[in-house]
Parts: sequence; C-alpha cells; structure tokens
Amino acid sequence: MNLNFFILLIGFTIVSIAGCQIAKAFQKIKFPLITGLIVTGIIAGSSVLKFIPHESLPKLRFLNDIALSIIAFSAGSELYLKELRSRLKSIKWMTFGQLVITFFLSTSVIYFTASYIPFMSNLAPDVKIAIAMLFGTIFVARSPSSAIAVINEMRANGPFTKTAMGVTVVKDVLVIILFAVCFAVTKAIIHKEPLGLLFLVFLFIELTFSFALGVLLGRIIQTSLSLKLNKQIKSVIILLLGYSMYLFASVIKIYSHQYLLHEITLEPLLICIIGSFVVTNYSKNRVEFTGLLEGISPTIYIIFFTLTGAALSFHTLIGVFWVAIALFGLRIITLIIGGVFGVIASKDNKKFTFIAWMPYVTQAGVALGLTTLIAKEFPSWGYEFETIIIAIIVINQLVGPPLFKLSINMVDESHLKSKPVEFDGVKDAIIFGLENQSIALAMALKQQGWVPRIFCKTEDFTESNENFDIIPLQSFSLSEFKNLSVEKADVVVCLLSDSENYKISEIMYEHFGIKDIIVRYNGSRVFLNKFNALGVRIVDPSLAMVNLLDHFVRSPNATSILLGLDSTQDSVDVEIRNGDIHGLTLRNLRFPSDVIVLSVVRKGQIIISHGFTRLRLGDIVTLVGSKESVNNVRFKLES
Repeated sequence: MNLNFFILLIGFTIVSIAGCQIAKAFQKIKFPLITGLIVTGIIAGSSVLKFIPHESLPKLRFLNDIALSIIAFSAGSELYLKELRSRLKSIKWMTFGQLVITFFLSTSVIYFTASYIPFMSNLAPDVKIAIAMLFGTIFVARSPSSAIAVINEMRANGPFTKTAMGVTVVKDVLVIILFAVCFAVTKAIIHKEPLGLLFLVFLFIELTFSFALGVLLGRIIQTSLSLKLNKQIKSVIILLLGYSMYLFASVIKIYSHQYLLHEITLEPLLICIIGSFVVTNYSKNRVEFTGLLEGISPTIYIIFFTLTGAALSFHTLIGVFWVAIALFGLRIITLIIGGVFGVIASKDNKKFTFIAWMPYVTQAGVALGLTTLIAKEFPSWGYEFETIIIAIIVINQLVGPPLFKLSINMVDESHLKSKPVEFDGVKDAIIFGLENQSIALAMALKQQGWVPRIFCKTEDFTESNENFDIIPLQSFSLSEFKNLSVEKADVVVCLLSDSENYKISEIMYEHFGIKDIIVRYNGSRVFLNKFNALGVRIVDPSLAMVNLLDHFVRSPNATSILLGLDSTQDSVDVEIRNGDIHGLTLRNLRFPSDVIVLSVVRKGQIIISHGFTRLRLGDIVTLVGSKESVNNVRFKLES
C-alpha cells in the first residue's frame, strides 16, 4: 500500500512537471496559466490517458488541502489595512454592491432557472435553493493574485486602481465567511437537519471558534518567523501549519459527531485567512511572510490546478459548456449592476459608473478551492457543480485581465513606458541641474561627440556656455518638456533632489520612453524602490568612491579604460540597427583585433558573449578597444 502510494505520488509529480511546461506553451498563445494546468490534469486523468485514475484521487487529497491553505494565506496577506484607508468609503460601498447584489441576484436567477441546469432539474426545491446559494457565493469570489499581476504590469496607480485592489482582497475574506454559512446551511438541508435555533447556535460557535483559531495561528506563524531559521525551513513550517488546520478540523468533526451527535465543522480556509491577516497587519514579519508565500505559491498552484483537472470528466465538461456560458453571462450582469450601485452609493467619480465591474471578472484559486470542497462534500451532484464552475473560471481567466487593463486605460491610471523615437543619428544628452558636476559632465560628453543640454531652474541660471546649451525652466513639467524636443534625448541625467529626480524620471519614462535615465541618489529610502521600478540607473555618491577604489585595486587596467584615463582606449554601448548584422554570430563579424565585446544586452537581459553569440536587431553591445577601432565597429553596427 505504501509502495503504491509513493508510485502514485511520483507519477503525479511527473504529470505536474509536464503540466508546468504545457502551461507555458498555453501562455505563449495568450491563454492563462491555470488553463494549461487544468488541461494537463484532464489529459492525465481518468478521462483520457488514465495516468491518475479517479479512484486514486482521495489518496492525493492531502495535496489539495495543503494548496488550499497556501491560497488562503496568500489572500489574507493582501488585506493590508494601511494601504486601504485612503479609499475606505469607496471600498465599503463597492464591496457591498459586488458581494450582496451579486450573491442575491445570481442566487435568485439560478434557483428560478434550475430546470435548465441538468443536475439540478430533478432536485427538491430546498436543495435547489442551497445549490443556488453556493453558486452565488462562488460568483462573488475574485483573484487577488491576478489583480496584482495586472496592476504591476500596467504600473497602475490611482483611486480606481486602489478601490479595485481593496475590494478584491476584502471580498475574498468575506466570501469565505459567506461560504461557511451557506455550506453549513446546505449540509443541514441535504442531511435533513432542522434549521432552527440550535443550528444557529452551533453555526455561531463554529465561526467564533474558527476566528479564534485564526488569531492563534497568526501568533504561531509570527513566533515561527521570529526564529533564526533559514528560508526553506520557514517555508516548510508554513506548509505544515496550514495543513495542520485541515487535520485539526477533521478531528473536531469526527469527535463532535461522536460525543455531541452534531458535527462541528470548522472552516480551515477561514482560519488560514484570519491567521494570515493577523501576521500581515499586527506583526513585524509582514514582508518576510509575503516573500515566503511568493516563493511557495508557484509550485503549490501547479499541484492544485493539475490535481483539479485530473478530477474532471472531459465528457461532462463538454456537456455543461453552454450552461457555463449562460452562467458566465449572468455573473457579468450582476457584476455590472453591483458596480453601478457601488459608484453611486459612494458618490465616486461618475466616469467609473459603467466600468466599475471590469476589475472583478477574473477568478482563480479561492473560487476553485471552495468548489473542490463542495465536490468532496456532496459527490452526488458536486462534481457536476465543480465542472460548471471550472468552465466559468477558465472563461473568466480569458476575458478578465483584458477587461481590467481596458478599465485602467479608460481612467488614465496606467503608467506604462512610452515608445521611444527612432535614433536620429545625433547622440543627445539632457542633464538636469546646474552645478560644477553637471558642467564637467557636459564638457566630457561634448568631447566624445555628444550634444549635451543642461536644464535648470530659472533661479539657478547664472550665465550661458558657448560649448553647450543651458536652458532655464519655470518648472520641470510635461508641458515644458514637450516644447524642448526632449523625446530626441538618448540619455537623461538627473542631479537634483530625490523627489525632483523621481518626478522627471517618471515623466521621461511614461511620456517619452527615454531608454537610459541616470539619477544621482541622495539617500531618501522612500524613492529607492520607486527608482528601481522605473529601471533607472542609480548612482549613490556615498558609495561611488568606495566602489571606484575597489575596482581600481582589483582591475586597474579595465577601470582606467572605463573612466577614460587611458587616452588610447575607449568603451561604448552600441545598439544594433544594421539589418545585415541580424542573426550573425560574433565570430563571423571580423571585428578589429584590438576590439572586444564585453557583453550583449537583449530585452533588458545581459548575455555573456562568446564567439557563437548571435546578434539581433535592438541588442545593446558593449565594446572596448582603441578609439579609432571602436568608432569603426560602431559605424558598422549602427548604419
């Protein structure tokens, strides 16, 4: 038995690894990652190849429980109260609209149209109500991880984005509480238990006990993270703590039925999400906890979604496809109504009214996790329910992210990098700030064939310079820059305060797409991460001299060349613009013997070059050699 279990576990591991690779192929054709994993599970499961027989799935149920605990931890870690305070009113009303209206409308419509849903058509009316409530609960669930991915990709920021993110994480906490109530009601109806005062007392006890355990779990996680252990051990502790909640809930369920003649059902998902919330908001370990979850989650999601796919029947999935389409449409309608209500009730910006629903379409881990619990508890109809929900989730995964991106663009809260203009043959440099260093830099660039310009504040302007332009500005604003052909700049150097440097860098990034932005960092920690997010090159004066001396000690010749102290040698970055060079290897280019290629940068990634490295249009090549030879090679690569 143990040997068979290990063989099954090894087989599932192989299937999961294959699923990861197949999912990457799906991503290349613009399909969500979870679609590839679910499809892999279906193919490997009992529907097609039978690598994972249906009867073996209960043996792998512990993997599902571990995955669900991590999904709950991740959802709770997103509910960071300090980041939500500025939009609390909008979040409150939008959450009410998206949760209450979506739940009651979808529950009502599904109950009255149950005869059109195959597995519900012949059920008793009270069972139909219970299943409709479970549908309504799942419809409310959202995907925080998908929302974060879109926000990060779009560099979105603003009231609409903050509200969307706040509502997303708050809803996923509330939906688990709602699920616990509806799940308990459904079990009572299915098992013919009376829904009287005693039922309400037990339900209150279950929820209170789950909340208390969640707080205790949060404190235990906090204590564990405070120990001086390495990252891997802490990750294992989090996994074990999450799984222990499922084991504990199972033990309580068995013994309460034995001694109290009533099953006390604790909700492990709720316990884990409360525990994560406590760590995130009431401990000093928030950053470390979030980092550990980010490291664990990718593997957990691969296991979870592959296992979910293996439990599906392909034929059932095809049979309920049109039902899933209809229910997807119903969910969209309820989200639209809830969005309109939320905007009106919170007196938010009117331009949000008819797009407020767009951020809440995507579903993933939490919705699927709740669905698997339903399928496990009610096998007579739960697997048909699960199949329909999974089909809806796949559709939501396809259309949700594009809709969220569209809404962000419609409210002008996207901060993506602008497309740069084509190189005009002149190497332009703009330097912000008038001081000795900026003048010295402009002079050095002038000697190397660049065309430098210095932009300064009007009050800092003293006198002009015959070698280059010094331009006084009333303000460092977009309107000022548009009148000065800033878009032609190849490099921007900022030598002002950190706040002014960031403002300029952001404008250059978003509106002009300047490729290279260099900033002198003045030590404000607030702006360090912001500069890094823009891909700005940071020069820290407090470390520059130490680093320079360090390089001189370890490699004096290379440092002398890079600093231009060796007048016979030069170093330069060159962008490949010559179409004839595209696809050729370095060994076939016949560069002069006194020129070497230090590195090749392609799409932001550094490639350590060798003779067989093939160049591509747009590559940035770093050359070192004699000035004459470097200029000859540069001409060859750029022309």
